[in-house]
Amino acid sequence: MSSNQPAERRGLEAWPLRRRLIAEQIILLAMVCVVIVAVTLLALQAFLLDQLDDRLRTASGRVSTEQRELPKPGGTPVPLPDAKVLQLEAPNTLTAVLVGGQVRGTARREEDGTNITIPSSTYSTFAALPVDGDPYTRDLGSLGDYRLTALAAPDGRVVITGLPMSEVDNTLLSAGLILGGVALAGLLAAAGAGALIVRRTLQPLQVVAITAARVTELPLDRGEVAIVERVPARHTDPRTEIGQLGLALNRMLGHVDNALAARHESETRVRQFVADASHELRTPLAAVRGYAELVRRSGEATPEVAHAIGRVESESARMTTLVEDLLLLARLDSGRPLEHLPVDLSRLVVDAVSDARVAGPEHRWRIELPAEPVTVVGDEARLHQVLANLLSNARTHTPPGTTVTTALSTSDSEVELTVTDDGPGIPAGLLPDVFERFARGDSSRSRAAGSTGLGLAIVAAVVRAHDGEVDVESEPGRTEFAVWLPHTGGAQQRPSRHPGDPETVEA
Repeated sequence: MSSNQPAERRGLEAWPLRRRLIAEQIILLAMVCVVIVAVTLLALQAFLLDQLDDRLRTASGRVSTEQRELPKPGGTPVPLPDAKVLQLEAPNTLTAVLVGGQVRGTARREEDGTNITIPSSTYSTFAALPVDGDPYTRDLGSLGDYRLTALAAPDGRVVITGLPMSEVDNTLLSAGLILGGVALAGLLAAAGAGALIVRRTLQPLQVVAITAARVTELPLDRGEVAIVERVPARHTDPRTEIGQLGLALNRMLGHVDNALAARHESETRVRQFVADASHELRTPLAAVRGYAELVRRSGEATPEVAHAIGRVESESARMTTLVEDLLLLARLDSGRPLEHLPVDLSRLVVDAVSDARVAGPEHRWRIELPAEPVTVVGDEARLHQVLANLLSNARTHTPPGTTVTTALSTSDSEVELTVTDDGPGIPAGLLPDVFERFARGDSSRSRAAGSTGLGLAIVAAVVRAHDGEVDVESEPGRTEFAVWLPHTGGAQQRPSRHPGDPETVEA
């Protein structure tokens, strides 16, 4: 697989569009809910404070106008006497009197209606309170937060009245919990409804994606291909964005279909021309070789002429091989059926490697075969040509002394044939095109021995015609061509990759 993968995306960008839309919708609703809850609580707090301040002003007015016995200046602070006015106020209402800036009396009404003295730790807070009749919130330590107001009496005394903030705080807390629960329930309901709405809205987009995916599965690289996949008409409304996308995809598929049809027609004409030309060239080439052989055998030619005639024979033989290869490729491209008979691949490997050893005695030839014969259904002559071309390729493009190993292995569904050498390897730039026609490498895999550049192309075409696959892996010191063919016939054997399975023969 290709290693050119895009960099991993993070965050919301890596999510599917459907999930992103739902997430963004929920985030937006959550922000709106937070704002609504915050504004509501602030408004409620202001309203409750207004009510508390009204009560505080009323209580302060009653306390300041009530005539009571108060400590004389210079005396020690004592609780204010039980006053009827305090008994009219709510529990935890407090009163303090300042004389000359000093706290001279304090009282706080308890739940049971009694009045108690306020802790002296709060006196500094009372002394610092502005005497302007406005309410202020102050922390009175263990007593909690209070809303306080200070009024000056005609005799110079300052009367401070306070009401606790606990009622306001408790109300705000309850309202916050209620509003938060309602907002959370609303978000969950919106998430469910949004998921359904987004799913229905994006369903046409999924249809477009499925159509595109089906097209990518078609074998567009070879043969006659008709792209019949189209986005349904109901998803091609130009008034909508998704409809515009579906309509554009249909137009693109139509253009691609026309281009593929034109390409196939052009390739058909080229194949027909190559087949006709190759067929027509066979007769004159045979005549050239025949006349050249006749002149050579006559014995009347001078050494120079004999050399020239020998060159004519060798070149005509090479051209004949090229014409035969082109004719074979043209026939395979046209889909001409091959024979489908049982073929003993084990025997083919032995015969092909034996022939290769005779042609290249300077190489070391090895065979690895399972103990039992390996049989496939196919065209014996063409499969032999596959083996011969792979072995010839290894012999031609590797230096003397190279070890070439031919191995067979089987599995439940396929047969694997490999030809491996320890030569210099195939250049990395040539690997993607090694099975293309007339593909040749650099000096390490040169045109020695009259290579036409069609051998591996024929291998790929013949293997495809047998519903098989072929691949190559190469690095300096190791090149392996692997052919996979459907397994048929014969007993099931263990894969040859297991130690001890193959039988190794030094050819």
